[in-house]
Amino acid sequence: MAAKSNISRRKFLIRGGLGTIGVVAVGSYIFRNPIRRSILEMANTMEMAYVGPADDPMIWFEIDQNNHIILHSPKVEMGQGTFTGMVQLAAEELEINPEELRIVHAASATGNVDGISTGGSTSIASMWVPLRELAATFREMLKGAAAQKLAASKEQIQIRDGQIGFDKNWLPLSAVASTLQDTDIPEAPTLKPVGEHRVIGKDISRVDLHPKIFGHPIFGMDAALPDMLYGAVVRPTKIGARFVSADYTAAEKMPGVVKIISEADFIGVVAETYTQAENAKNAISVSWEAPADLTTADILEQIQVGNGKSSIIQKEGKALAGKDQPVEMEFRTPIGAHAQLEPNGVVASVEGDKVTLIISTQVVALTRKEVADSLEIEEANVNVIPTYLGGGFGRRLHTPHAIQAALMSRAVGRPVKYFFSRKEEFQHDMFRPPTHHVMKGSLDADGKLRHLEHHFVSGAVGNNSPLMPAGLPTILGADIGAIRGGFLQYTAVPNLRSTYWHVELPFATSWWRSLGLLANTFAIESFMDVMAQKAGVNAAEFRLVHIPEDAAGIRLKNVIRAAVEASGYTEEIKGGRAMGFAASTDAGTPCAQVAEVSVENNVIKVHKFTVAMDPGIAVNPDQVRAQCEGSVIMGMSAAMFEEMTIENGELQPEIYGPYQMALMKHAPKEIEVVLLQGIDRPGPVGEPPLGPVAAAIANAVFRLTGKRLTEMPLNLS
Repeated sequence: MAAKSNISRRKFLIRGGLGTIGVVAVGSYIFRNPIRRSILEMANTMEMAYVGPADDPMIWFEIDQNNHIILHSPKVEMGQGTFTGMVQLAAEELEINPEELRIVHAASATGNVDGISTGGSTSIASMWVPLRELAATFREMLKGAAAQKLAASKEQIQIRDGQIGFDKNWLPLSAVASTLQDTDIPEAPTLKPVGEHRVIGKDISRVDLHPKIFGHPIFGMDAALPDMLYGAVVRPTKIGARFVSADYTAAEKMPGVVKIISEADFIGVVAETYTQAENAKNAISVSWEAPADLTTADILEQIQVGNGKSSIIQKEGKALAGKDQPVEMEFRTPIGAHAQLEPNGVVASVEGDKVTLIISTQVVALTRKEVADSLEIEEANVNVIPTYLGGGFGRRLHTPHAIQAALMSRAVGRPVKYFFSRKEEFQHDMFRPPTHHVMKGSLDADGKLRHLEHHFVSGAVGNNSPLMPAGLPTILGADIGAIRGGFLQYTAVPNLRSTYWHVELPFATSWWRSLGLLANTFAIESFMDVMAQKAGVNAAEFRLVHIPEDAAGIRLKNVIRAAVEASGYTEEIKGGRAMGFAASTDAGTPCAQVAEVSVENNVIKVHKFTVAMDPGIAVNPDQVRAQCEGSVIMGMSAAMFEEMTIENGELQPEIYGPYQMALMKHAPKEIEVVLLQGIDRPGPVGEPPLGPVAAAIANAVFRLTGKRLTEMPLNLS
């Protein structure tokens, strides 16, 4: 890392590569399809680098008057354990114990703002180099200042328990830190080699455990400001409805109502209490103009391979022809809600041209920009204070309700707290889009795959997101979110093809944990099981034969073998139970899983999941295992229960009760996790283990029943 630029070679290549894409694609239009495929494949296998300030340790680290070292994190904690991992990275290079370091969310006013987001399973992976370099630089700055004060060499200086010094000569950290403001930032020192790590790679307790266990007010929903009012926003219930007119007469006279705000794109109510605001909102008589009432059947008709705009994202050899006698199967996945525990909301305070937002968001920079643009003020005048998130899963990768709360606050001259009702959260989610897949394949005389094809259609995942750079979807020709997991990893097959079809849906769809991975892997890995059966080969062995001996292939083979060994994978039915196998690679992290399942009265029961994953360096192995366990449960919930439908033009259901999800009673008795380290850096962890879940369960069910389940949620009745 250069002292002022902090452009690591990896980050420079990614930035430079994205900058080059437009030039190459425009300048070589005739070759656009091979170029697009190369770019899309890179996007599918590479995690995003950190994009934010990383040249000044003073905006990352603070030493308070009590001699606590405080790390201001530009990444948010939403239950995934990022704070704990970041503490370990920083403590390693600061040469202190993790408990000596405190971590808080960085408010945008600190200047420490992540230019992208917290998402994509990239927090720890993207911070692996920048945060350690910053910590090491800060360490050397502190030691240098202490050495001057104590007339010692830097090599003698240590940091311990809020003190810095050597032998019997110790100073409070605050006494040294106060001299650093005018200190030149040195070149980043050499980082510790992997073999010398003392903190990284160890199980330590979560740093956010205590406040969560004892119910401290740490979430956005807990936030409050003095003299605060409450807001509510009028929203339609039908898909595609447009505002025509409203009668506020009754609402204006209701108890507690302070003001009704009519803006270009919303109607807001501000009242003394939450209940008063909601009651007044419901009393407003609104006329909406809505299209013909949609149904689930209408959406399924749209989500059909062959509809929309197609892009060939992977191509090798020849396409299947009739003479190849292909096996062909179709798979479907439904609309899915995020259903996070904490609904979206914000506390906004506007005073003149200054705005303060306390909010649960994954996108601090985007929220700041959108509010500043809407209120026509400078971004620097908007201070976004992130909180812990009561679940994210991609739902908070766009938080435009901050604009509405800010406009309401400006209108009444007091802070306003606005949170979605549960009905609003379910009906106005950014849903996981439904998908349709057509899998095709053929075998040669030796029982190996001659052809393998994946054709799939989805609504938008990344394309309509404000996180996407303008024009990038057009350049790429495919939605980089929807195609996650859509590439065929079995590339030791002579003839391959993966084709994506994009359809615009009439309701909002966007990022959902693992993006297209769960749906695409469900189709591909179920089909691989079918082809293994036709070849008369063990399902795991069949996959191994079709994986190349390159670096990525070796890592994938290793996790497959590890899953087989740990689970004792067999295709025999024992004691009324069967095993199902599936594997995937997401953002460069390979994962293989075995599900042990029984069926009684047409009810699927999952008894055990074995997960083998190669995330590279596990900064906190316990937390990585927890992510695998959480992914299995969330994947089971999506695979076996979750489904949004459309009735009379409305998305249903409206609340948790009828939205079926996995419960405690559905959890397997055991989830065994085996971690491999195929690379000497951390890779993405939070989403890769979601990929194989649905296919592993469905493949086990087939062993037991002979019935191939091709639609989620998986149902035998």
